[in-house]
Amino acid sequence: MRVLLFRHGRTAWNAERRYQGRSDIPLSPEGERALRPHPFRPAAVYVSPLVRARRTAELLFPGAPHIVVEDFREMDFGRFEGRTADEMERDDPAYRTWVEGGCVGRCPGGESLAEFEARVTEAFCRVMEEAEGDVVIVAHGGVQMAIPARFARPPRGYFGWQTPCGEALLFDAARWTEERVLEAAEGAGNFPEGVV
Repeated sequence: MRVLLFRHGRTAWNAERRYQGRSDIPLSPEGERALRPHPFRPAAVYVSPLVRARRTAELLFPGAPHIVVEDFREMDFGRFEGRTADEMERDDPAYRTWVEGGCVGRCPGGESLAEFEARVTEAFCRVMEEAEGDVVIVAHGGVQMAIPARFARPPRGYFGWQTPCGEALLFDAARWTEERVLEAAEGAGNFPEGVV
């Protein structure tokens, strides 16, 4: 069994470096054009309810049924959403405190990293219990980082799993049932040719 974790395609807010979180921002025209059907043909795609992830799944896997997983929404950044890091670094002491603390504390009006990771990894475990065969998830950068940060070997920190928009991480899940371990595939993050 393999697990493929896709980050949604690029949005206008990605280009502007705005925190998106739960804001339902569509793909930009450039983001849509950059996505092509993927050679892998899953029986179903597990997808975030947000439009940027759902549209990415449609473009990558045309015709595959979508199973919406509410808990695969991006982290709730609270009052940071819709704002850029640059503007908040200048005029928001709460943002500077959050960043200086490693981005793990609770965002004002939003989630902490621990709350977000718990929500996502619990949902992932439910998906793994019900799935038959390979698992394909199309969601967000935070989701794509939270799952391997908890389960992947060799281990990397949360931010060590970050990839560009529209790209995937690939894992071998042969050890999942007995050990709850995902093995990072060779070149995970670049999606090596011929793997799927």
